[in-house]
Amino acid sequence: MHCPFCRHEDTRVVDSRLIEDGSQVRRRRHCDACNERFTTFEVVEFKMPMIVKHDGRRESFDERKLRGSFERALHKRPVDSASIDAVMGTIQKRLREMGEREILSRRIGEWVMAELKRIDQVGYVRFASVYRRFEDVKEFREEVEQLERDLPILEGKQMSLLAETEPGGKRG
Repeated sequence: MHCPFCRHEDTRVVDSRLIEDGSQVRRRRHCDACNERFTTFEVVEFKMPMIVKHDGRRESFDERKLRGSFERALHKRPVDSASIDAVMGTIQKRLREMGEREILSRRIGEWVMAELKRIDQVGYVRFASVYRRFEDVKEFREEVEQLERDLPILEGKQMSLLAETEPGGKRG
């Protein structure tokens, strides 16, 4: 490792420690030429698969795009950033474990929908309305009704998407 101060080619490691969940190593280094100390971090670099878009274009996986999808869907929703980090980690882990060189963007979109369905119904419907290109309110309502049929276990954990209608047309 080159010294960032004097550019000397040889530095020595004084101390090494694992940080976070053991996925990084922090190293304190010393340069014998200028006597300065500095810190480096070592992380494993994973080769993520190329994303194949619906029109056949290929592009590199971009974590910022994935995070942006979650953040737009969950804008002003009661979901903390730790939950977003967790679902991001889940999807990235699936991508790495597949061992494929390419993956269809549609497949990642389905994973995003599954994670959103699990953590926030409103965020799920927001994402689904764009992802599935709803053309009218009927498609939107059908998706919401299907969601409510699929997720009875979340009853009481999240606000209802459609308020119940009382006799006389009043909403409850």
